[in-house]
Amino acid sequence: MNSNSIGKKVFVGMSGGVDSSVSAALLLEQGYDVTGVYMKNWSGEEYGLKENCPWEEDLDYVSKVCQKLGIEYKSYNFEKEYKQSVIDYFFSECSKGRTPNPDVMCNREIKFKAFLDKALFEGADMIATGHYAQVKSIDEEFGLFKAIDDFKDQTYFLY
Repeated sequence: MNSNSIGKKVFVGMSGGVDSSVSAALLLEQGYDVTGVYMKNWSGEEYGLKENCPWEEDLDYVSKVCQKLGIEYKSYNFEKEYKQSVIDYFFSECSKGRTPNPDVMCNREIKFKAFLDKALFEGADMIATGHYAQVKSIDEEFGLFKAIDDFKDQTYFLY
């Protein structure tokens, strides 16, 4: 247990998958006060595409993982922000003949902006996800660095 972690509140963005679930478990093990957060970014309901996005199943997975870990969980609805920042961007770039990367926009505008802002507003000290990368401190500044496992590295779309 890390003495710097005790009492610090971390909201973990959870998808229901293994990576974010393990992140939550590891942070809990290190002494952080962990809350799991499911981000509903897309349901397809507005477009009659609900069957294409199993968000309710994902939320159920998050709920079960959090219950197993003994931590609180909540759900944030970012569908409006996702449409404006990711979907509209994607179609705009395609219409200009460009090849967009919606993951970059989702990470920048949803996970590391909307989610961070809401988590901090609700009392979190920090957020975490299940992305594969390293965070290092150099001269008292934090930086994002390539993951130890080159095959799983995700830093290329976390900027």
